[in-house]
Amino acid sequence: MGDKWTLLIVRDLLAGPRRFVQLQHVLPGISTEQLRSRLNRMVADGLLTRQRFREVPPRVEYSLTDRARELAPVIGALARWGYDWAWSTPREGEAIDISAVFRCAVGLLESAPPASGGTIELRVDDRAYALSVEGGIVTLREEAAPGADATVKGPQSAWLAALGPDADRSGLEITGDSRRADALLDSLGAQARRAVSAASA
Repeated sequence: MGDKWTLLIVRDLLAGPRRFVQLQHVLPGISTEQLRSRLNRMVADGLLTRQRFREVPPRVEYSLTDRARELAPVIGALARWGYDWAWSTPREGEAIDISAVFRCAVGLLESAPPASGGTIELRVDDRAYALSVEGGIVTLREEAAPGADATVKGPQSAWLAALGPDADRSGLEITGDSRRADALLDSLGAQARRAVSAASA
């Protein structure tokens, strides 16, 4: 688990299976050889499964095993630490990937799920995510969610403001069940995490 990339690969597979090239895309900075080596090791260690599809060109997908899926709370704890100690206004030239924040949502919400469940569609520019909470089980899929209880959309800058310490949601547009959407955003945002930390101190 102490390898530079292992937990990031787990984080990025919490949203469902991915192909090699998709993992390369969401893990900037990892070389092809590093990724290949790490995936092979994780398969050998029982953290991932590799499924080959009989297609032309060949397609291979990687998925988390139940063993690796149990690392979701670890991802959530690291995300909470980041909220508490590292969240700040982006520095000049700093790239922020809000999708990576969303992929931490599984671990964040499973450790402190909102009172009401359901499915919320999150939209950032042209990307869509379906986030569902049912019976304490959290799932995140990188796709639209037709029939979602609520949809929350806005540009990346608005999402950064909404999830940050000030919880400024003025740049987000919420349609559908706004109460449920607000509860979910409250559970995900840095403000809620800092309030929980202060209360337990």
